[in-house]
Amino acid sequence: MSVTKPILIAAAEPNSIFLELLFKAQITKIKSPIILIVSQKIFELQMKKMKYFIKYKILRFDDILKKNFDNKQINIINIDYDNNNKAFQKINNKSNIYIQKSIDLAIKIINYGITNKFINGPISKKYFLNKKYLGITEYLAQKTNSKNVAMLIYNNTLSVSPITTHLPIKFVSKLITKKLIINKITILKNFYENVLKIKPIIGLTGINPHCETIDNFNEDEKIIKPCIRILKKKGIKITGPLPADTIFLKNNRKKFNLIVGMYHDQVLAPMKTLFEYDAINLTVGLPFIRISPDHGPNEKMMGKNLSDPKSLINALIFLDKNV
Repeated sequence: MSVTKPILIAAAEPNSIFLELLFKAQITKIKSPIILIVSQKIFELQMKKMKYFIKYKILRFDDILKKNFDNKQINIINIDYDNNNKAFQKINNKSNIYIQKSIDLAIKIINYGITNKFINGPISKKYFLNKKYLGITEYLAQKTNSKNVAMLIYNNTLSVSPITTHLPIKFVSKLITKKLIINKITILKNFYENVLKIKPIIGLTGINPHCETIDNFNEDEKIIKPCIRILKKKGIKITGPLPADTIFLKNNRKKFNLIVGMYHDQVLAPMKTLFEYDAINLTVGLPFIRISPDHGPNEKMMGKNLSDPKSLINALIFLDKNV
């Protein structure tokens, strides 16, 4: 029996590249036990198709409560899923109940105090979230009644966070408020200090090109600059608003631990260009540490055994070392 808190993983969308990445992730190098919520049938079929052999044992919920797990093999909690004995199928809404059961069980285990380390595999925004939520960040926030959360794409060299997440661009300026910016920056700062033990140096982008506008109302002057003054008074090391088209230049980005932007692609596009899969997606502000590897279901790559496991490996290492 291990005294190290386990890493809890919900495999989520069953027809995705996630299990392939898990097979490649060399979990025996991770000290924390691994508890995987998944369909045993799907796990075995994909393992066979991908020609891997991973040791595992099946756990009951009582085993979890008694902490009868170890780190020598994957500990699986089986969730039934009708897959017609096929290793991969096209993603559709038939997975929705299975995914919801998996995430609900994960939250239940966390609420029992078994662990505070959680990884979820990818889900389909089209089918599972179905326009009800902007992303899994918002879904988990609602499930846990968490009012203030932030998306953090983390790399130990540089990380980014968008003030708004998966939001159509035409709505962004309407939702940018002083309260939203101050809340997001504050919870990000607390995460860096409490979990990473770093006092972050933050760069905050403007919303308009070059932080200028031909409109009568300039959000950079009227909203963002006052936030900077308030945040500095709280002792936060922050600079801005900075033009988004130059903040990621080498000599500019090296000044910061964290660059916060106003919308998703403003900071995620340059981040993924710089680091590709060498980053993880954290939700900050939940009552546990939640990470999603920085990739989607990637339906086109299913079964090809060509996907890069770097982001999942980074997620496992982060939870193993920092939590």
